[in-house]
Amino acid sequence: MNWSMYTADRATHLKIVVVGLAAALLIAVIGISAQQLNLGTDILTAQAPTVIKAGGPVVFSDRAGPTIR
Repeated sequence: MNWSMYTADRATHLKIVVVGLAAALLIAVIGISAQQLNLGTDILTAQAPTVIKAGGPVVFSDRAGPTIR
């Protein structure tokens, strides 16, 4: 086993390149499959948006006394 990149032979460099390419391929496959996977989000976006209406005024109080905002 070669423990230094400076003294590594051709086989060690080849192993590093193969492991790097396999990891990149795995990440690409996971990314593509996750993009194509539909978890029902199109149904959620197709529904009408939820509208929250403002209520009445709120009174906050502190040591100076109540203030209406």
